[in-house]
Amino acid sequence: MSRQRATAFVPGHVTAFFSAHPGDRPAAAGSRGAGVTLTDGVTVGVSAADGDDGTRVLDGDSGAIGAVEDVLDALGVPAVDVSVETDLPIGAGFGVSGAAASGAALAANRAFDCGRSENELVRIAHEAEVDRGTGLGDVVAQARGGVPIRLEPGAPGVGALDGIPADARIEYVTFGELSTEAVLGGDTTALSAAGEAALDRLRADPRLPNMMAAAREFARSADLLVPEVETAIDAVEAAGGEAAMAMLGRTVFALGTGLSDAGYDPDACRVHPAGARLVSDAAVDDGGETAVHR
Repeated sequence: MSRQRATAFVPGHVTAFFSAHPGDRPAAAGSRGAGVTLTDGVTVGVSAADGDDGTRVLDGDSGAIGAVEDVLDALGVPAVDVSVETDLPIGAGFGVSGAAASGAALAANRAFDCGRSENELVRIAHEAEVDRGTGLGDVVAQARGGVPIRLEPGAPGVGALDGIPADARIEYVTFGELSTEAVLGGDTTALSAAGEAALDRLRADPRLPNMMAAAREFARSADLLVPEVETAIDAVEAAGGEAAMAMLGRTVFALGTGLSDAGYDPDACRVHPAGARLVSDAAVDDGGETAVHR
């Protein structure tokens, strides 16, 4: 018997570098690259609607996310209310759209007893993101957690993942949005070549500092750096820290206290040890799933 209500938490995801791999089938399309999942993330609640039309709430205001709507359609669930809550900046390189799609898939599957496996739900959310042009690799990375390395593009059963066995404090500052659709919709040849070079470098030495160094070189080679981001990265390096640009956003993330040491006032969290998952309503009410662990 279905519960008619469920909640999921999905970690945020910062992409350090990537190469784009479009395809005729959304499940086979995606990206190769690496990034970090965050204890700061997205909480998605799904419940049966009272009437024929459900509601959509994003951080307390009415608002829908396209990939979430596609996930609900793919699952064939009845009219539902969906609440998406996050402390992460939207459109700034934290994978919020992918997290919302994954969370909606997990929660709707549980609430309405859809009978889908974890890999099926990841595939549905991944396909929704690819079709919408809002992401290529966030969903699969967020499903894994930790510090994922995307070896081959695509959803489970097609793509392949590895990871860096590491934990760290992560700081970040955001200077504004950067359109993922605009970047991915243009010529990605040079960007992808830089991403492939960065992945080769990381696979030869899979450690966090090397990922950060590869990310900095990628941003420069792909001509994605914006002035305020470059200034912040240089300031962290001058202070002896490791920082890079989040793909795709006007955001800088750093290991440890890198941004604090450079004079910034960053938000802080940690590498998330696990991937997207269902949570109890009590945990959400207590704030335990989205709390910052310093």
